[in-house]
Amino acid sequence: MNLDDVKQILELVKEHELSEFEMEHEGLKIRVRKEARGRLLADLPPVQHHIPAAGAPVGAHLSAPVAAATSPAAVAASDESAEFAIVKSPIVGTFYRCPEPGAPAFAELGARVKKGQVLCIIEAMKLMNEIESEYDGEIVKIYVENGQPVQYGERLFAIRSAS
Repeated sequence: MNLDDVKQILELVKEHELSEFEMEHEGLKIRVRKEARGRLLADLPPVQHHIPAAGAPVGAHLSAPVAAATSPAAVAASDESAEFAIVKSPIVGTFYRCPEPGAPAFAELGARVKKGQVLCIIEAMKLMNEIESEYDGEIVKIYVENGQPVQYGERLFAIRSAS
């Protein structure tokens, strides 16, 4: 099972308005359920339990985030989302601000970014997934430290839209 399979499962759950879905395939168990407010929550295995993805390209990247999950940080900062575009993690993994140790970060605080520009990498299941900006603007907040684990739907960056 690769990242595209997980994304497809989430889209099917949303499309068919299922309240809960659970599946186990080749040792990987995934459970998706909807909250009362209609948001999707995905219970994925912890990052330290890597399962190799057969046939998945090493340079695979995501260009669009998957549906967001609720987290305490998201609830506490809900007012910020009205002012800024929020880039959220589309997967569970480890957050990296630069392509390799010692290299400059993809995006710095105060930097101007363009739609499609790589903001960070999230390592998941031994794959390096480039996370691209969906917005033009200025980075006003970076929520995660380099090398820290991130959860599905966790805030990564706040971007003030270019006017």
